[in-house]
Amino acid sequence: MPKPLSEGQQRFVFGVLVVVLVAFGIYLSIGGFRGDGAQSEQQADGEQGGEQNTDSEPAAPPSPIPTTATEDMQVLDWLPFAEDELKAAAATAQGFAAAYGTIDYSESPEDYYSSMEDLATKEYAKTLARSSGAGAYWEEMADKEAVAEGRADVQEIRGFDDESVVFLVTAQSITEGDDGATEELGEFAVTVVSEGGEWRVFDFQPADAGNLGEG
Repeated sequence: MPKPLSEGQQRFVFGVLVVVLVAFGIYLSIGGFRGDGAQSEQQADGEQGGEQNTDSEPAAPPSPIPTTATEDMQVLDWLPFAEDELKAAAATAQGFAAAYGTIDYSESPEDYYSSMEDLATKEYAKTLARSSGAGAYWEEMADKEAVAEGRADVQEIRGFDDESVVFLVTAQSITEGDDGATEELGEFAVTVVSEGGEWRVFDFQPADAGNLGEG
């Protein structure tokens, strides 16, 4: 069993502890153990300095896009079709409208429809007599025992997308004979699409029906 300290020894040990604690307190008060904090402050200062350096770098000069003078604009380059493609599409629309106005009552209605079916898509050809009004027009002209030649002319492009074009076409029907007359059939919206490498009519409606090529 250890021998207990005498009263004098206890006082001596207590005095030493007091001196150590006082010295430790003085050390802390004058900045001891500030290494990490100082280092963090230096890093923060360095980062701020870096940001200031970044801000001081010169901005990149502007890079304006080239512009085209109005007189030099190539309008056809903005369309998804070449000029020759548009002409071929317009010819199909025009030919279909002319076929619509061409009737010989002495022939069968199937012969009348076939001239339009040759210019139509496969799906539209199946419903052409009903959906285009050709059936009703045939009956009207057959009752008159009329033989008529259809004519048509493209007036403008109403709309287009990457696969189709909608043309506004004026059509008329000129009846043969002594009492022949010219019948203005009106304006039609004719939608043509590319099918099998050729332009085909996808829809044919009076222009005021608002045909936008949706069939």
